[in-house]
Amino acid sequence: MLTMTAPTPDTGGHPVSPDVGALVVDQRNGKVGVVMGHVGPYVQLRPPRGGREWDVPPEDVRAPTPTEELSAKVAVAHRRWGR
Repeated sequence: MLTMTAPTPDTGGHPVSPDVGALVVDQRNGKVGVVMGHVGPYVQLRPPRGGREWDVPPEDVRAPTPTEELSAKVAVAHRRWGR
């Protein structure tokens, strides 16, 4: 299940790492990913349909747009139902 929460800045304006399971976008390349964990200063993302994880600095993740969120949900559903 994808949790559609995203990082928000703290009171000092610094990015806060999103929770595991959150759907976010890597602003460096536009890829949507699910937060799998945090290692050192990085957020580890994995494509919603599965695949290889990649590391992203927390300041380079953002909340998905409604279109990106829907696209990720559809991709997961298609994989689940074998389409």
